[in-house]
Amino acid sequence: MHGGPSQLDLFDHKPGLRALQGKELPESVRGTQRLTGMTSGQKSLPVTSSIFNFAQHGRSGAWVSELMPHTAGVVDDLCFIRSMHTEAINHDPAVTFLQTGHQQPGRPSLGAWASYGLGSENANLPGFVVLISRGSAARPADPLYARLWGAGFLPSNHQGVSFRSSGDPVLYLSNPPGLDAAARREQLDAIAALNRKQLDHQIDPEIETRIAQYEMAYRMQTSVSELTSLRNEHAATLEAYGPQARVPGTFAANCLLARRLAERGTRFIQLYHRGWDQHYNLPSDLRLQSPDVDQPCAALIRDLKQRGLLDDTLVIWGGEFGRTTYGQGKVEATNYGRDHHGRCFTMWLAGGGVRGGTLHGETDDFCYNVARDPVHVHDLNATLLHLMGIDHTRLTFKFQGRYFRLTDVHGQVVKGILA
Repeated sequence: MHGGPSQLDLFDHKPGLRALQGKELPESVRGTQRLTGMTSGQKSLPVTSSIFNFAQHGRSGAWVSELMPHTAGVVDDLCFIRSMHTEAINHDPAVTFLQTGHQQPGRPSLGAWASYGLGSENANLPGFVVLISRGSAARPADPLYARLWGAGFLPSNHQGVSFRSSGDPVLYLSNPPGLDAAARREQLDAIAALNRKQLDHQIDPEIETRIAQYEMAYRMQTSVSELTSLRNEHAATLEAYGPQARVPGTFAANCLLARRLAERGTRFIQLYHRGWDQHYNLPSDLRLQSPDVDQPCAALIRDLKQRGLLDDTLVIWGGEFGRTTYGQGKVEATNYGRDHHGRCFTMWLAGGGVRGGTLHGETDDFCYNVARDPVHVHDLNATLLHLMGIDHTRLTFKFQGRYFRLTDVHGQVVKGILA
C-alpha cells in the first residue's frame, strides 16, 4: 500500500484520543523523534483522533474500521502486527528499506531474494511478477521505481517482471505484422548461437541469463495470454472480487491475477497500490481509497482458502510506514491530514504458516510509540523468509568482497505469529 496507510483510521483503535482532540501532543510522547520537513515547522502538533467508527470482529476480537467491512469478515484468517516500526520517515527510503533491507538503492529486492533462494516452479512464467494499480485517491507525484523489484547484484533473471495494465501485459509479447512464430523461433536460435559463441570467449553468467530470458520471453507469448484470460473464471468468483475485477490494471483485477499466478507456480507476486499518502483530506481520501482494496483483499483470502492454496500462500498487506497521531496543517471536525510516521504502524499477514486470528504487538495510548512486542522491518523480512522455508542468516550472496543478505546483520524471526 504505497504511501503509508493510516493505522489510526484503519486498524489501531484508540478511542481515548477523542477526549484529547486538539490538545498538544506531549513532548514526553514525541521525545527526540525526527520530523519531516512538512510538519517540523508547525507551531502546534495537535492530537487528532479518527472520525471513523470501529468495531470488534471474529473470535480474535480484532478492531477494524468501518472503512474495511469486507476485511472485517476475514479477521480470523489474519494476523495483525500492530507494532511495526522503521527508521525511515520519507517514502523512497522507507519503501526501499522495506523491499530491500537497506535505505540506499542498489540491493536486491525481497522478491529477487525469494526467487534466488527458491527458484521457479513454472518454466513458462517469471518467478517474480509485479502488478501496479493507481488508487482512487492517488496523487500526481507518487513515483515507483523499477529498482524496488530489481535484482541488485543478484543474477538479473531474478528481477521482477512488471505487467502493464493495458495492451500486452509485457511489451513485445505479440509478434509484429509479417513475423510468425516459426520466424521468431529462427531469430531467437540465431541470437542464442551468437550469445553462446560470446560465452565461449567470455565466461560471464549474465550472458547465460540473457539466453535464458530470451527463451522465457518466447514461452511467455503463449503462457501470458492464457494467464490473463478470464474466460474460465466463474461469474461468482468475479463478483466476489468486486465490480473492478474485469477492469485490467485495477487492484481488484490484480488480486485475481495474483491468485492465477500463484496457481501456476509463480513464487513471488508483488502488488503496489498507490494513493495512501494523506497529508491532507484524509477522511475523504480514505473513503475513496479503502474500497479499492477492501473487497478484493477479502475475496483473495477466501478464494485461496477454498482452493486449498492459503496454507502454502503467504499474503502480506501493509505500507512503508504509518501516519502521525497529530494533525498536519489545519485540523477541522471532519477534515484533517497526517504526516509520515515510522515509530509504529500496522501490517497484516495471512496463510503460509501464519497463525490466523492473532493480534501481535501494541502501541501506546497515543498510537505514537510501540508499547509491546516491537517488530522491526528486518524482523518482518526475517520472518517472511522463515515462512518461505529459508533461514535469513544463510541466504547470502558474495559481492564486492563481502556476503550480503536481505536482513544485513539484523533480524529476528517473530515466533509469536507462527502457526
